[in-house]
Amino acid sequence: MPTSQTPRLGPLPYLIFSSRWLQLPLYLGLIVAQGVYVFLFMKELWHLIHGAASFSEQDIMLLVLGLIDVVMISNLLVMVIVGGYETFVSRLNLQGHPDQPEWLSHVNASVLKVKLAMAIIGISSIHLLKTFIAIGNLGGEGATYTTEGVMWQTIIHCVFILSAIGIAYTDRLMAQVTKPAKPAAH
Repeated sequence: MPTSQTPRLGPLPYLIFSSRWLQLPLYLGLIVAQGVYVFLFMKELWHLIHGAASFSEQDIMLLVLGLIDVVMISNLLVMVIVGGYETFVSRLNLQGHPDQPEWLSHVNASVLKVKLAMAIIGISSIHLLKTFIAIGNLGGEGATYTTEGVMWQTIIHCVFILSAIGIAYTDRLMAQVTKPAKPAAH
């Protein structure tokens, strides 16, 4: 009859393995940061509702994009908190729970990296779209945005995209290297 005893670790391996719990305050801090984003979202939503009758369509669009941006950052926080804790600290044991996120069942460091890169691209896209909508008199007197600023924002966004492609490609190569070879057909 097999036993499900946990192997006994020596003092140094136990200390090293237990050090993963030092990440717990970091994840708790991110939960607090998410609470700040909820407050920011509600404040911006109130601002939108309160001024909807007097805002231009462009103003409303920019406020809504700001709300979407807050939601996307909050989603990123959830991925880091839940996925990071599950991957690096301890199992959450959510199997069979009706609210378990679909992606959590197959999360690992590689999947988390790609999901985070895609979320960052989404957030950067929202910021770039907000810039393009609000551009107005680009580089003119009293303008919020300069030609150089918009150029750098676009370049940085493209670097995010290239980085995500690089991460996904590297993960794909690593998956092929670690995949067991198929037996030769006879």
